[in-house]
Amino acid sequence: MKVAVMSDIHDNLSALDRALARLDADVLLCCGDLCSPFVIDRIGRGFRGPIHVVFGNNDGDTFRISECARRFDHVNLHGEFAELELGGRRCALHHFDAVARALAAAGRYDVVCFGHTHRAEITSTGSTLLVNPGELFGGLTGRSTFALYDTRSSEADLMEV
Repeated sequence: MKVAVMSDIHDNLSALDRALARLDADVLLCCGDLCSPFVIDRIGRGFRGPIHVVFGNNDGDTFRISECARRFDHVNLHGEFAELELGGRRCALHHFDAVARALAAAGRYDVVCFGHTHRAEITSTGSTLLVNPGELFGGLTGRSTFALYDTRSSEADLMEV
């Protein structure tokens, strides 16, 4: 199974559209900081497979984001934390890096995805893969990135848009 991971969109619809056009994935994970409700609408219309979203610290209008997400049967909002089984792999999602690192250190998951730092990172803690896709926003690092995780190989690659 191919899993796309993005984070820290911060309302950058042009970067989001470029990423959605390039996605060759079965599932989309979003690790927070969509920011405005119209972003979830664009994601829901732009990706037809299952979408799992956790909130970040800049998702101010979670009520309207939730209202917008209700229009799509394939969009799943999980609050601040998600625990999923994807392609036989145990996955966790959280926005914050400190929480993600603690989840990885616990050894309960095959992969832990997170955002917040805006810095792309694909590393391991023990047998757990840590994936920060970097920022799709592109405004802080100058790079708009997302990650592709393959549940068969348990490897992830960074993609630039």
